[in-house]
Amino acid sequence: MEIKSRFDHYNINVLDLQKSIDFYGKALGLKEVRRKEASDGSFILVYLGDNTTGFTLELTWLRDWDRPYDMGDNEQHLCMRVENDYAETRAYHKEMGCVCYENESMGLYFIIDPDGYWIEILPLVR
Repeated sequence: MEIKSRFDHYNINVLDLQKSIDFYGKALGLKEVRRKEASDGSFILVYLGDNTTGFTLELTWLRDWDRPYDMGDNEQHLCMRVENDYAETRAYHKEMGCVCYENESMGLYFIIDPDGYWIEILPLVR
């Protein structure tokens, strides 16, 4: 049997939902495409999209979570490709103060979101 699948979304938990929505909008142009709220108010799921692909970033806010998330030794990351001028985008992210790692020899850098998640930034391959 051959399984065929496709990516749908990637989930991260966030402490301050609005702060995260604002960050991903400002840093990467992601916009809210849908939202699900628990009837008892215990969680909110916000899905952010890039308006190009069907892939979404799911932000999960938990009402009873009261401390920053511990990233520990887990080195997972999200990677985004930017369409604009890559050097200009990097300068913009530096102005935002969110660049946390650069590797110029590999042609990449990472930004960090309000909860400590790293996002790799690469130029769009045409």
